[in-house]
Amino acid sequence: MSVIVTETYNVPVEQVWRAITDKDEMKIWCFDIPNFVLKEGAVFDFFEPGDEKKYLHRCQVLSYEPNRFLKHTWTHPDHSRGSSELLWELEKTDNGTKLTLTHTGLDSFSDAGADFAKENYKAGWNEILGKSLKNFLENNGDKV
Repeated sequence: MSVIVTETYNVPVEQVWRAITDKDEMKIWCFDIPNFVLKEGAVFDFFEPGDEKKYLHRCQVLSYEPNRFLKHTWTHPDHSRGSSELLWELEKTDNGTKLTLTHTGLDSFSDAGADFAKENYKAGWNEILGKSLKNFLENNGDKV
């Protein structure tokens, strides 16, 4: 089971790449990931925004090519034995950049309950990419 979200941004590929791979930029529009390092094999952890810290996310960088793609695992070790993968693909367009996010393996989280349903991931990624990242990239680096 997978979710695919595609968004187009009116900025160069290099700017989108920086937004999705620079931990200082990521914490402005999405998640604070202090131990993120763009290196194959690197493991990074984070919680959802806010003070609740309910869901630990643990990921590992699998592969990447600057300004083209980033692939990493996505797990919730405190809630599930499952593991999924995210593929962030960037493509230059006439007016900017097309980002396609493919999140596969969501069915592996079936042991974690309703909070980990495909619909929740789809809604979350649409919000993150369609609002937060778009506003960050196209409105002077500000969050929603």
